Parts: sequence; structure tokens; C-alpha cells
Amino acid sequence: MATAVAARDIREFVFEWEGKDKNGKVVRGELRSGGEAAVSATLRRQGVLVTKVKKRRMRGGSSIKQKDVAIFTRQLATMMKAGVPLLQAFDIVARGSTNPRMTKLLTDIRTDVETGTSLSVAFRKHPMQFNALYCNLVEAGEAAGILEAILERLAVYEEKTLALKSKIKSALMYPTAVMVVAFVVLAVIMIFVIPAFKEVFTSFGADLPAPTLAVMWLSDQFVRYWWLLFGVMIGGGYFFMQSWRRSEKMQMAMDRLLLRAPVFGELIRKAVLARWTRTLSTMFGAGVPLVEALDSVGGASGNAVYAQATEQIQREVSTGTSLTMAMQNTGVFPTMVLQMASIGEESGSLDHMLGKAAEFYEDEVDEMVKGLSSLMEPFIIVILGVLIGGIVVSMYLPIFKLGAVV
Repeated sequence: MATAVAARDIREFVFEWEGKDKNGKVVRGELRSGGEAAVSATLRRQGVLVTKVKKRRMRGGSSIKQKDVAIFTRQLATMMKAGVPLLQAFDIVARGSTNPRMTKLLTDIRTDVETGTSLSVAFRKHPMQFNALYCNLVEAGEAAGILEAILERLAVYEEKTLALKSKIKSALMYPTAVMVVAFVVLAVIMIFVIPAFKEVFTSFGADLPAPTLAVMWLSDQFVRYWWLLFGVMIGGGYFFMQSWRRSEKMQMAMDRLLLRAPVFGELIRKAVLARWTRTLSTMFGAGVPLVEALDSVGGASGNAVYAQATEQIQREVSTGTSLTMAMQNTGVFPTMVLQMASIGEESGSLDHMLGKAAEFYEDEVDEMVKGLSSLMEPFIIVILGVLIGGIVVSMYLPIFKLGAVV
């Protein structure tokens, strides 16, 4: 027992080797081992005359993102569909990856599979990259002998999910960036420009208009407490985000608030519905039982309100209630989704009908993003015009007043 534990504690590295086989042909490859001596011994047992062994240097690289997983899934699905053996497919994908961390991850998974571990179990060792939904689908594919088809479904699911997130980010990025820049410009005006005007106005020795006095007072507060203002904003933003991530009550409150927000609330709701229906369609179509499939659906929706609703649906379905009725009881699904689910249950094509609903909402999100992009531009211009223009007019009022007196 102690020997087994010690063996697992040995740190392993990836070594690149070169040598000659029994026929004198030059061969190259990679091997994961604890040291160069172990690599040489392993290759000698395989009849390879080793000429060079070198430990591969793993540069830091960027973190593994969902895009990396989506690309890997598509590549693996394509190669397996073309008849490439699983281990060879992992080698090809790992060599083609431009992210060293992704290369190391794939090498680790390949090593596990090569030593007899199932692919789903190997994926489960890396939950940060491969979530429960991903692993459950792969496990279902292995059990049914349809791994190629399941990987194809997973590739489509990952690509659709990634595209949906990208659309939401693009809709929110522009107004956020503009408002941040506007705040920085406003701070610069308050801290550096207004005090210069204040010195000039003080030399007038005349009464100043109320708007000018108000702007000058705000400028004084910026100059005196700018460090506190920025500290509160940055620190408050950080603690707010941490609370949002870690507190279930905070997540529920914020997700409910986001769904009720004007304009953007409808966009977020449609995006959540698209993810929810896409996930359940993919899981159910892969042969995962409905009750088990619902385990992964709530979390994949990305919204605490729908995650809670999914738990309620799962409890009701497990006691014999139809999916459509359970969904209707939650009160968070629109009529269109309920009708599609009902037709799917009656016709035995639930995965197909939910897939159609997902496509509908994905198209809706796309159209809303395009509409919001054109709508936000004049709206933001008006806000910036009122802020900056109000300050400029306030500071020029004394000059106009002085000109009228002269």
C-alpha cells in the first residue's frame, strides 16, 4: 500500500526522445516519466536504441479557456469520425495546440487513457476544464458505443454556447467601455480643469451662478477625496463581485434583478433559455435519462433563478410529473418553450424540439444584440452630452455674465 502511494507521489515530466529501432530506422516520440533513466529503460525494453532524451520545457502560457476546450472537442470529434484511433488523435491535437497548458492537459489525459482509464474518468480528473455535463455525455457515449456521435454533439454544443456568450459580451462591452472612459474624462476635468477655472473666477470678485458654484464644489470634493472615491469604487466592486460569486442569496437576488432589468433583462432571459434548452436537448439526445440530464442543465443555464427552477422540475419529474407540466409549474418558462416541450414529449422527439427552441432563442439573441448596438450609441451620446456639456456650460456662465455686464 505504501509503495503504491509513493509511486503516485513521484513527479512526472514529458520527455522528447530520439533513437533507432531494430531496423536502424530513426524514430522519435514523447514519453511521460519520472526521469531520463526511466525513459531510456522503457525504450530499451521496446527495442529502441536511444540516442537523445530531452525534457520538454513547459512555458507558462495562458490559462485554458472555454474556446480551447471547444476547439479540442471539434478536432477530436472530426478525427474520430475519420477513423483516427483515440490515442493518436490526442497526440495530433496536443502537438497542434498553441497553448502549453492545453498541451500538458491533453498529454496527461492521453497518459491516463493509455494506462487503461476510461476517457470520461480521465476527463473527470480535470473539473476546471471539463464540467459534469461534458463528462456525463462522454460516459454515456462510451457506454453506448457511440463516442464519435457524442463528441460531435458536444462540439456543436460547445460552439453554440461559446457563440452565445460572445454575443452577450459584445452587447455589454461597448456601453461599459464608454461609461468607464467617460468617468475617467470626468475625473480629469474635475481634478485638473475646474480648479484652473476657479482661480480665474476668484479674481473676478463677483457673485457666481449657482450651477458654477455646484460644479466647483464637486471639483473640490474630487481634488480632496479622489483617493477615497477610487478606493471605494475599486474595493466595492471587488467585494461585490466576490459576494456575487460565493453567496447563493446574492446570486439569486442579482440574477432575479438582471432578469427584470429594462432592455438588457429580456436579452439575458433569452440567452438563458437558449442555453437551458440547448443543454437539455444535447443531454437527452445523447441517451442520458431525463432526471439525470436535469442535474447538469440548471448549472449550465448560468442563472440562479433557472437553476432553482430546474431543481424543482427534477423533483417533480422524478415523481411522475410530465416535463411540460413541471416546467409550467415553475412560472419562468414562456409559452413557446412549453409548447415545444409538450410536442416533443407527445411525439417522442423531445431533443429535436428543444433543439429547435434553442435555435430560435439564439437567433433572437443575435437580433437583439444588433438592435441594442444601434440603440445604445445615441443613448450614450446623449448621456455624455448632458454630463460634459452641463459642466462646460456651468463653467462658461460667469464669462457670459461678465460679457453682458461689459
